[in-house]
Amino acid sequence: MSSQITQQYAFRAQKSIGLVHGSPSYEPVQGFEAPEGTARVYQYSPDGRLWALAVPSGVRIYRAEGAQLLQELPVPNVVELNFSPRGTYLSTWERPVKLEDGSQHKNLRVFSVSTGEELVAFSQKGQEGWDLQYTISESHAIRLVGQEIQVYRPSEWSKGIVDKLKVEDATSVSLSPGLNPSLAVFVGEKKGAPASVKIYNLLTLASPPTCQKNFYKADRAQIKWNMLGTQVLVLTHTDVDKTNKSYYGETGLYLLSAAGNFDCRVTLDKEGPIHDFAWSPNSKEFGVVYGYMPAKAMLFDQRVRMLHDFGSGPHNFISFNPQGRLILLAGFGNLAGKMSVIDRKILSQVASIEAPNTSWCEWSPDGRFILTATLSPRLRVDNGIKIWHCSGPLMHVQAIDELYQTSWRPTPVDSVPAFPQVVPPAPPPGASVASQATVAKPTPTKPAGAYRPPGARGLATPAIFKREDEGGLPSSGQSTPSRGYSRSPAPPGANGDYHRRDGRRHVPGAPQSPSPGPDGDRKGNNRKRKGPKAGKKEDGTATPPTNGVEKPSIDLKVNGVPVAEEVSVPPTPGGDGSLDPVAKKVRNLNKKLKAIEELKEKQSRGERLEATQLKKIESEAEIRKELGTLSVGGS
Repeated sequence: MSSQITQQYAFRAQKSIGLVHGSPSYEPVQGFEAPEGTARVYQYSPDGRLWALAVPSGVRIYRAEGAQLLQELPVPNVVELNFSPRGTYLSTWERPVKLEDGSQHKNLRVFSVSTGEELVAFSQKGQEGWDLQYTISESHAIRLVGQEIQVYRPSEWSKGIVDKLKVEDATSVSLSPGLNPSLAVFVGEKKGAPASVKIYNLLTLASPPTCQKNFYKADRAQIKWNMLGTQVLVLTHTDVDKTNKSYYGETGLYLLSAAGNFDCRVTLDKEGPIHDFAWSPNSKEFGVVYGYMPAKAMLFDQRVRMLHDFGSGPHNFISFNPQGRLILLAGFGNLAGKMSVIDRKILSQVASIEAPNTSWCEWSPDGRFILTATLSPRLRVDNGIKIWHCSGPLMHVQAIDELYQTSWRPTPVDSVPAFPQVVPPAPPPGASVASQATVAKPTPTKPAGAYRPPGARGLATPAIFKREDEGGLPSSGQSTPSRGYSRSPAPPGANGDYHRRDGRRHVPGAPQSPSPGPDGDRKGNNRKRKGPKAGKKEDGTATPPTNGVEKPSIDLKVNGVPVAEEVSVPPTPGGDGSLDPVAKKVRNLNKKLKAIEELKEKQSRGERLEATQLKKIESEAEIRKELGTLSVGGS
């Protein structure tokens, strides 16, 4: 990774959001000295004042405004960083190693930002959920150790644990924001016992939980609090789908109130996984993207009443801008990267953006710009960032050889102007966009599209084979979707009906045989199949086998002139009745004319033919002339 380009741009992005009434500035921050070597992780403090960077030799803490170096911590090989809510403390995590003396490796450390002193250290093996969780006022901090939730006072680290709560089989815990903090503890399903979520008041852990919800089909959970800390959404997930409808397990979504006066399952009207969900900044609404592709997107209120249906589309991501005015629906990962910006006030789309290969997406603090990026190691080509205006235009492009992380500089919502009543117009784009537009682009080629059999080419696609968002029939709920698409049974008689009414498999175009009796089919399958035998006419002459299928008659026309399918040439007398060389030549020429006629029909339907096929059509006159010569000679 080119750390110089990457880290300089991290400061450029934070500067660009300061000008909310004009075009952002994308110039490098003056005075910042890029580190030498590889740097793969950095972190802003939640208030945007500080910025920390992990380099191989240690951790550097900067003042974000002006890039002034404040502290340098001698902690090598740090792979995770995190600030406390007010930027008073910095946590670092290293990969655990075995020490020579056999003691535990204290790989989770907490430092004072002002002095650089190490305040406390813990042994933390897992990287997921590695950091302590702080209250918004930094009065308390918690961490889950085994089945025990330990509580600390950051101002008195030396006193150690000040309170604790043991929850049997607890797998995750989430501390709410807000002035009255609560704990949501998840216990997975185990040995027939249901899973559960229990909510405790942090200041009275000894008291019974204020809210508890039990449910099945939950091995793990993702917990999201609203900004007030009054309600929580819990997404449950199982590794195995017992109905065999999905490779990725089953999901469920529940809403619980911290006060215990409301809990409800979020009922969704389409089968399939829950791809994403998000709270609105007003803490009164939330959005959900769910169902087999094309997925549906729905907006609910805090009582799980549906507010708006955004319809179906290729979406697996939803995000509200910090003001809650705009909603972003997008499809990333294995989807094409289409983003739709929706105005919450009028519930209509205001912009559509194409951002393929996006692996990171984030709103700017002023809610007017969208940052998308292609990051390593997920994708090692076309790394870089793009900044879009909420109305759709591209504002800035920056290509980077290896980009591991990017983000906006956090800014409190109260310090930026309120979002206007009408979506503002986009400012002029940056110089990088103008220079990119002048580069000659290759002529786009027509996409190949989905494969269609020869008999269906040039015809309209039946509704049964279309997606729902393209006018197709809705899913019946009885299909077995796989890898993002579903297969629905075709109606009897439709193109693609592979089963007869008696339940036996039938391939379209193949001859149908009468239904056998209850024992006939079994007996016939047990016999060794033999080829058809040649029969005899009444006069004793041999007749060739036909396999039970009559040869269809074909009216062949060349340039509108009827041509006999085969020129009748008497066979040369012989015991086996075989054709002479002239008759064989005539038969081959007739086959070529049939093939040419089929190619001409394809060409008339607008299908693209290959060069060899066009050359075959051009040889039609020669074949016809040769056929006429043989016909005269044979007669």
